[in-house]
Amino acid sequence: MNTCAPNQWSEPPAPHTVSQPYEYRRRVLAEPDWTRFPGWADITHAQWENAQWQRVNCIKNITQLRKIMGDLLDERFYTDLEADQQALATMSMLVPPQMINTMVPDAPMTTEAFYADPVRRYMIPVASDRRTDWPSHPHATRDSLHEHDMWVAEGLTHRYPTKVLAELLSTCPQYCGHCTRMDLVGNSTPAVDKLKLTLKPVDRYDAHIAYLNANPGVRDVVVSGGDVANVPWKNLESYLTRLLAIDSIRDIRLATKALMGLPQHWLQDDVVDGMGRIAATARERGVNLAVHTHVNHVNSLTPLVAKATRMLLEVGVRDVRNQGVLMRGINDSSADLLDLCFGLQGEAGILPYYFYMCDMIPNAEHWRVSLGHAQQLQHDIMGYLPGYATPRIVCDVPFVGKRWVHMVTEYDREHGMSYWTKNYRTSIEAADVEATSKHYVYYDPIDTLPESGQLWWAKQSDAAA
Repeated sequence: MNTCAPNQWSEPPAPHTVSQPYEYRRRVLAEPDWTRFPGWADITHAQWENAQWQRVNCIKNITQLRKIMGDLLDERFYTDLEADQQALATMSMLVPPQMINTMVPDAPMTTEAFYADPVRRYMIPVASDRRTDWPSHPHATRDSLHEHDMWVAEGLTHRYPTKVLAELLSTCPQYCGHCTRMDLVGNSTPAVDKLKLTLKPVDRYDAHIAYLNANPGVRDVVVSGGDVANVPWKNLESYLTRLLAIDSIRDIRLATKALMGLPQHWLQDDVVDGMGRIAATARERGVNLAVHTHVNHVNSLTPLVAKATRMLLEVGVRDVRNQGVLMRGINDSSADLLDLCFGLQGEAGILPYYFYMCDMIPNAEHWRVSLGHAQQLQHDIMGYLPGYATPRIVCDVPFVGKRWVHMVTEYDREHGMSYWTKNYRTSIEAADVEATSKHYVYYDPIDTLPESGQLWWAKQSDAAA
């Protein structure tokens, strides 16, 4: 006689009905219909998927935006945009059609919808977006991370013991309003007279290679700018080949927002073939070659982005990872971040890696969030994604570097001042014996503080005036 308990799973299990703070729903990627814009009503698929067409038709000014939008936007938006560009913008306007097309992708284009769109909010900022009480934090600076101070050659920042940042050029296919390198990247604006790279590219690259050959303690190079997608391919391949010839270099990361903003670039035949050659050389030498991109909202993910990512992986790039920026009104809820991460990891083949708190540059307070808010978001996204695809939210502390938001040593929430420590010296701290023992300060946006903290800062501002 069988005395075993009956199989309680003999029937199909009932649907899982437990309510969760976040409910996952698969979102299949789709390329929005660009012909909904009057200025692109006759653009073919062949044109849209052509990198040169995308570059030539980037939106660089209000006149061009009007031509694309036709009568979809009210005059008040253009007046608002003009006011921002004339007095507040730290970055000039440069938006590829690919990115414009991901703004208001699923609803009728109206002025109200365009104002509210998350991609528009950081790619085409307007004056009414910005705060009037505290547009900039009193401690905001043009080069908030002091990267220029740590140049060991023009465009080569030695900030971490074993890693360097190589800025090959100062342009991108697209300019983000919150750019942390707003002191160097892009064209000057009425608000910011940009620094300039002075060496010829060949001399700049020679200086980078000479420094790396002379400093075998450096093993990791982030190749950036600007955006490497703006480096002519033959020049980029030459630079990467020279890096791969240095025995001490074991990691190379290519930084390109254009993987999302201009995926057509990465699908060009010469780029595909060249990436295959570089990936093969890296594999032969045992060097980890990765591409890092910058996606801030799930609407930016389309089949073309996934196709370009798939190409990079197929030719032998080890990883494609995302380093987004955490910004108010764009991705500052757990649902925003989880939607984006599931889109990245599950649909586009991009690993969610970091979300940086927006850096303390001028006129950026409307984008920044408090450390406490970032900590809560890190808590709230845990447990939904695979562990390897759960991004770390980090605070990039001046003179310290990236720190997970829960690594803070002390946190004065009333005054919005967090205190951090580090375990190494930067290239400019060789003589600072206290570099690894003192505290470094990071500041929350003042408008996020309790009333007492805001009053304290107001008094400090009055006293400094």
